[in-house]
Amino acid sequence: MKLKTSLLALLLAAPIALLARPEASTALPMTPTPEQAQAAQLLHGWLSDSRFAYRPRALDDALSADIYTRYLESLDPNKQFFTAADIARFDAVKTRLDDAIRSGDLSPAYAIFATYRERANARSAYARGLLKQDIFDFTGNDRFQYDRKDAPWAATEAELDAIWKQSVRNDWLRLKLAGKTADEIRKTLDKRYANLADSIAELKGEDVFQTFLNSYANAIDPHTDYFTPRSADNFNLSMSNTLEGIGAVLQKQDDVVAIREIVPGGPASKTGKVKPGDRIVAVGQGDSGAMEDVVGWRIDDVVAKIRGAKGTRVRLDIVPAEAPLDAKPNRVAIVRERVRLEDQAAKAEVIEIPGAEGTPASKIGVIKLPTFYQDFEARRRNARDYASATRDVARLLGVLRQQGVDGVVMDLRNNGGGSLDEAVELTGLFIDQGPVVQVRESGGRVTVNGDDDDRIMWTGPLAVLINRGSASASEIFAGAIQDYGRGLVIGETTFGKGTVQNLVDLDRWPANETPRYGQLKLTIAQFFRVSGGSTQHKGVVPDIAFPASVDASEFGESTYDNALPWTRIAAVPHTRYGDFSPIMPTLQKRHAARIAADQEFRWWSEDVAQFRAERAEKSISLNEAERRAERDREDAKRKQRQLARQQLGLALDPLADDVDDGLQANERDIAKDAQREKLAEKRPDPLLREASAILADAVRLLESDRQLSARVLPTAREPGHWAD
Repeated sequence: MKLKTSLLALLLAAPIALLARPEASTALPMTPTPEQAQAAQLLHGWLSDSRFAYRPRALDDALSADIYTRYLESLDPNKQFFTAADIARFDAVKTRLDDAIRSGDLSPAYAIFATYRERANARSAYARGLLKQDIFDFTGNDRFQYDRKDAPWAATEAELDAIWKQSVRNDWLRLKLAGKTADEIRKTLDKRYANLADSIAELKGEDVFQTFLNSYANAIDPHTDYFTPRSADNFNLSMSNTLEGIGAVLQKQDDVVAIREIVPGGPASKTGKVKPGDRIVAVGQGDSGAMEDVVGWRIDDVVAKIRGAKGTRVRLDIVPAEAPLDAKPNRVAIVRERVRLEDQAAKAEVIEIPGAEGTPASKIGVIKLPTFYQDFEARRRNARDYASATRDVARLLGVLRQQGVDGVVMDLRNNGGGSLDEAVELTGLFIDQGPVVQVRESGGRVTVNGDDDDRIMWTGPLAVLINRGSASASEIFAGAIQDYGRGLVIGETTFGKGTVQNLVDLDRWPANETPRYGQLKLTIAQFFRVSGGSTQHKGVVPDIAFPASVDASEFGESTYDNALPWTRIAAVPHTRYGDFSPIMPTLQKRHAARIAADQEFRWWSEDVAQFRAERAEKSISLNEAERRAERDREDAKRKQRQLARQQLGLALDPLADDVDDGLQANERDIAKDAQREKLAEKRPDPLLREASAILADAVRLLESDRQLSARVLPTAREPGHWAD
């Protein structure tokens, strides 16, 4: 099944993804550099001091054991590489890692990683060797256990061999079910397993260093992290939603870096000479800088060469997607610009909700906000056009107002947060002056962050759509809207992250001219709603709930073993714009009736239930007939649904023919895979439509009954205005 195979691919890719961040290949040192040793000691100072860390921990033997466990989990989360004998040998340093961090001598961590690299190379060779054997009979009843997180470490090499044998057989079967021949399967998998060893070989000491220090940081709390200077740059770019470069999304494919996507209106787009799928084989700086061959480089080394200051020039040697890699490349000169990452920017659309007999349709505006971004550096410079989630949403609200929408849904599904200031300022677009969030520091001092601007960008009906992936800043915004009675909150209970982090530049106090030590994302406070409750663990509970797509025991703050507990502080005075409890029974009744008749919503509920049941299995059959029958059922279900959409006049699913191809992301045609991602954004979204319908119901109820409106919205001066 599609859901099961996607989950399976994710789980199997995890050990590589955690460490294989790209950089050029070099011999891996077994000791840290002097800068890394100093960074470890600086980290100890910050994480053990109550003046800085919200919940500091002494660096002792108990914490050392915790760091040790987390480090092993980061290297081998699915227990596919180490054996119990390896772990028994590693146990000798279990309570010595605290001393290693204090002294800056991290050789024990490097030694563990050296074994990991040896085991990965051995597993790669073993898997490639299996491809030459006659093990691909799929008539039995055996199963492959793909989720081994809670399994014991393999007792022997033979036991690990058996695990990998089943893994290879499953990979083979997936490709066979996708219609590949034996020769095609063998070629694909041989390259896949060779890439496993190559990915490990590309790792540098700073990769090991960051992974180990993150094991320390994460032992303090789940949201404290360490970044090397390079990864700190990448994190800051993601927060600002802008970069200076050519405006292209790149992807590593085999030994080359290819263009996955061109940012519309960006420098690369303006040349008209590059397209998705093209491969970059050399990079040169300025008009005359030497062209450096970048074939075989790690992707972020290539990215570092391509990025640069606005107004500077970079030259790329590009082999077109349709040409063989050894073809003569085209040379393209591009002037770098400051580029907005539009995929992560706020976007708006309008959904029409049919009215009852004799009543007009309602126009509901939707603003999708993927993250609470802000270009902090540009704002400090007082740049006029700095990137800001609040500024973008304010502009979109103006557009929706001009289009005459009857209400607005803020879609914060899978918005993991971002800038605390943006969450406060965004709330200010919908309320008059007032508190938005309370922040309690490690010493117990509580400050109140609020909106001091009396301008309201949208006074009309409002709803906030959330799910389990809505976290942190999303929870601040949704919680404030709920506490103020400013709008309806719809969807799933949120993630439950109620802590505040700050970036600490470890180079600031030595005043280094160039970054040497990196940055620490440190938990410094806990936030509370204006009503006094924390979102920690409990999250924001919606006024109208949709079926949970993922269980709280599988995803969310409650899954972390060292997360802060839930607590409460005193509420702060705030306006209550409305109380929706009088209309909630009617809204719930209409919602229940509508989703019972909404075919797309029913299909979504069925798929969620199926996914959760499959996820609980943690294994998959290796019987070809069983898997083929399962695949055929899924194919038939997709076709039946698409036919039903045609008969019911519903929007067609652009990915109705999408089936499991058995490939990993770097094995697919880049341009086609990027196009598929774009098509996925156009799939029917019954949850968004239902949230819009609930808001439309509320608008109609209150517009048609002034007495009810006066009870629900006591501060509204006229029906339809939920704030003034």
